[in-house]
Amino acid sequence: SEKEMAAQSFLAISELHPSFSHPKVVGVIIGKTDVRSFPDRKIPQLPLLVRNLLSLSADQDSPDFFINVTAWGNDGYVNGLASSFGVGDCVAVENSLVSNKDPEKGDKFCPTTPRSVKLLVTEAHSQVYPCADVDTVDRLLPLIHLPVKDSRDFYSLGDIVANGPKLDGAAINILAAIKQMGEVKQFTTSDGRRGQRLEVKLFDDSVSSFPLVCWDKETILTLQTFVAKETVLFVADAKVSFDKFRGGMVATVTPRSVVTANPDTREASLLFSYAKEASESGALDQDEAPEDPPGMFRGTPLDSITDVYTVSQLKEKAKGHPEAFFGVTYSFVSRLDLDSSVSKVIKTRCCRCKYQVTEALQSCTNPLCSGRGQALSAAAAFDLLVDLTDHTGTLQACSLRGVAAEQTLGCTILPSARAKSGIRGAVLSCSLADPGEVKQHMSALLLQR
Repeated sequence: SEKEMAAQSFLAISELHPSFSHPKVVGVIIGKTDVRSFPDRKIPQLPLLVRNLLSLSADQDSPDFFINVTAWGNDGYVNGLASSFGVGDCVAVENSLVSNKDPEKGDKFCPTTPRSVKLLVTEAHSQVYPCADVDTVDRLLPLIHLPVKDSRDFYSLGDIVANGPKLDGAAINILAAIKQMGEVKQFTTSDGRRGQRLEVKLFDDSVSSFPLVCWDKETILTLQTFVAKETVLFVADAKVSFDKFRGGMVATVTPRSVVTANPDTREASLLFSYAKEASESGALDQDEAPEDPPGMFRGTPLDSITDVYTVSQLKEKAKGHPEAFFGVTYSFVSRLDLDSSVSKVIKTRCCRCKYQVTEALQSCTNPLCSGRGQALSAAAAFDLLVDLTDHTGTLQACSLRGVAAEQTLGCTILPSARAKSGIRGAVLSCSLADPGEVKQHMSALLLQR
């Protein structure tokens, strides 16, 4: 048939060789990163990762059927391709160049592929267009759910936490479900370049919350299409590192990483079932991080925090500073809402895992609680948000908790809701300010303006 003849005119990725002239390849895009420019060449490039399966005798789980495709050309051509195609699109590539990979140059910034070759697409000679054959598309689309690494070769989040700093800097495979999708933070670097950062909270049956950070715009756009608590990810070659600020491990998606959503594997299916059960039980709705000891916040001594800011300076710094930072502000508490319903002011939590419960329960309902099945040990406490105001503006919805709440209200405050404005503030310590001290610092800040 005409369709069979058309399919036969395309090559399988496993058959490509540098000696081939003007090969035709059809495949599904399983990875895409931002357009990159090299200062010495001043020519932008678009890296893609394409997968296909056209050899009828091939094993579908073979790792040989994906390849890096890099498009070179002027800004209009490369950005046009970037805006036209994304992960999950089936494309045909004609008149590309089969080239050997060079691990010492640009290929070290691309995903690892089992073949020693790559495809180069140029503006002058190559064509990239959508695959129009329905049967071919139907055969290609399921490939986006196959991990590019052995589906059994991964670390659980518990393994990562247990190994801790031993894994610092390692590239590993991770299988986990999405717990929460954070907000994209925009920032500007010291040399004027604009960037973005997204943090996704992951979980599995061993760890209730684990951070996955992404800096690549294209990957961020792909991640944002996934539904929290309903999506399992297999992240190949994620970089894990020990974050001194958090005092724990963090995973990062790099240009070498490949993210596969809802993998078609037994391990992913089991995790999806667990995620669904945990979501329906409400076990994922709480922040289970333990409280800090007095005088500390996330491992940082409060008396070591000395930088003074006005409210406007705090807001401005937060816009260009993707990570959390500490400071002192001389402000009025302009909102302290104690008139809400009791359920919004006082909450009862399990003493072991800080999961919100009701006193009528016999035991904690959090499936990840170390004391599940044992007699419930719970405590009621305030859960408040406050606004802080000075002469430059107002910082809204700051959480008041821990030692700061004990000093301010004489009560223990547990973790509260996150601010919806994109800037989350937390009161770490609160006390009456000395008038002379306020005058000294305010005068210094006004002179800086």
